[in-house]
Amino acid sequence: MKKHALSALVHLIGNSVGLLLAVLLLPGFSIDFGAFIIVVLLFTVVEVAALPLLRKLSEKNIPQLMGGISLATTFVGLMVTNLLVPRFTIGGISNLLASTLLVWLGALIAGVLLTHYVFPSLKASATK
Repeated sequence: MKKHALSALVHLIGNSVGLLLAVLLLPGFSIDFGAFIIVVLLFTVVEVAALPLLRKLSEKNIPQLMGGISLATTFVGLMVTNLLVPRFTIGGISNLLASTLLVWLGALIAGVLLTHYVFPSLKASATK
């Protein structure tokens, strides 16, 4: 159970970093200070829920999507969170596409660094 909690924490921190990158680098992409935690939590929940669904759909119907499944879940997570949280603004289709890449990349890098340097027990369990 401890490893699941640490893995969830790493996922939340990674998504926080990715969303902050998008806020800092994309004009029009904004998250109200008070809504940031809600956005991160909801975005992460939507991503985690969408992953198995998108994986199953892509395996049967669009196997070419399997390589970009993380990008697809990030895209879906951003769209759903934008619809549900009024103080979260993406700022157009170009920002949606750019933020998908930025949030995915920021979460990926943060996840790798956190797993490698802060929570090495997660790295050890992944290799077993």
